[in-house]
Amino acid sequence: MDGLSVVIPALNAEALLAGTLAALGPDLEVIVVDGGSADRTAELAAGAGARVLGAPRGRGGQIAAGIAAASHPWLLILHADTQLGDGWRQAVAAHLATPDRAGYFRFVLDSPAKRARRLERFVAWRCRVLGLPYGDQGLLIHRDLLRAVGGIKPLPLMEDVDLVRRLGRERMRLLAADAATSAERWEREGYLRRSARNLCCLSLWFAGVPPRVIQRLYG
Repeated sequence: MDGLSVVIPALNAEALLAGTLAALGPDLEVIVVDGGSADRTAELAAGAGARVLGAPRGRGGQIAAGIAAASHPWLLILHADTQLGDGWRQAVAAHLATPDRAGYFRFVLDSPAKRARRLERFVAWRCRVLGLPYGDQGLLIHRDLLRAVGGIKPLPLMEDVDLVRRLGRERMRLLAADAATSAERWEREGYLRRSARNLCCLSLWFAGVPPRVIQRLYG
């Protein structure tokens, strides 16, 4: 796809990264920024045709490094465990005429559980009412708009919330395609416990607690 660079921060992501890269398809500039993985993340990414960079661990800094290396004006920031669904390219192409707005995808979990559907409905509400999509929904943004709102801050986490708050609801649009995220953490830790912890982290961030402190809770 002309004019688009995909930036993926990764850390010990070999189990899920292959699916993420395969879902993107061919003819894309894909930059995987590895934060010091102990597994085959970097090798797997390179084998799939992605450009692999190294950066100190921390999602904000890794994303910033990928953006600095990207060639194209449009940037798609994507988590290593998030697979874009059918029609994502058409949804992106339809958005490219509005460089003054960022786009994000519908949040879905790769689980048939009813609890997953409830969480998806809550996330849809959060995005619609509060204007708070998270990084696991992907973020499509023009380089000029990103620069205008101050870029990506080198935060260890909450870099997605920090950016969308600076963008504001009026400069974001829901794209007509899914971003399917692994449900493994929710199913391993429990949907209620994981969601409560995420909400606690968000509340601490809004209260001004430093991200490095919140990271200890997030795990």
